[in-house]
Amino acid sequence: MADKNNGNGGLFLVGVLVGSAIGAVAGLLVAPRSGKETRRILQKSARALPELAEDLTTTMQLQADRLSESARRNWDDTLIRLKEAVTAGIEASQSLATDNPFPDSEESPQGDNHHSNDH
Repeated sequence: MADKNNGNGGLFLVGVLVGSAIGAVAGLLVAPRSGKETRRILQKSARALPELAEDLTTTMQLQADRLSESARRNWDDTLIRLKEAVTAGIEASQSLATDNPFPDSEESPQGDNHHSNDH
């Protein structure tokens, strides 16, 4: 469950970064400033976009790595449990075969009691 929380934290961070960028641009466009001042601020913001994109890319890569590692770990755990279940099934079937080697045969001790036509 900790893996799920880590995944949500990374997605939350990505959402905050994207939301902040969209909010900043929207705020600049509706702010009561002169056109020249707004263009200057937008240019400044545009210069910051590559860094924001790099941060976003890094965050997404970290998230992908965490998810990949988590999936691999879960797959390994599932394979271990599957192998244990198969082994237990084989042992149980062998145990049943040893306890009753002739389950459908007339040679079975239980088979002798059920034949009333042998008289």
